Amino acid sequence: MRQSITHVALVVRDYDEAIAFYCGVLGFDLLEDSYQPEQDKRWVVVRPQGGQGTAILLARAAKAEQEPFIGNQTGGRVFLFLNTDDFWRDYTRLVAEGVKFVREPKTEDYGTVAVFRDLYGNLWDLLQLREGHPAAG
Repeated sequence: MRQSITHVALVVRDYDEAIAFYCGVLGFDLLEDSYQPEQDKRWVVVRPQGGQGTAILLARAAKAEQEPFIGNQTGGRVFLFLNTDDFWRDYTRLVAEGVKFVREPKTEDYGTVAVFRDLYGNLWDLLQLREGHPAAG
């Protein structure tokens, strides 16, 4: 059996502001943006540039009970992990783009990591896994 996770849903306030941040600031590719009139929503999918794996579905909060989860999908824990082949290149670029890092870069046994907030407040790890790490690909 072969399975994979193709999308992870991220609850957002607004499609266009989310696209502007994830594509314009983080540099992700916009894979799909299609309107679904029967549900009055859009199917918006982004993925890190050059990425081949899991993509993010930008899912606008459609009900009042979903709104409190915008920016807090994991109760304050790091939610997503953006792995890079050059930590310092991407860290420097993101700082220049105004991305707010809440934990400064440090070297761990598994690699180099820093934590940043997205436009809604979700916490992300920017990391470069050490060579030979099982998840390094």
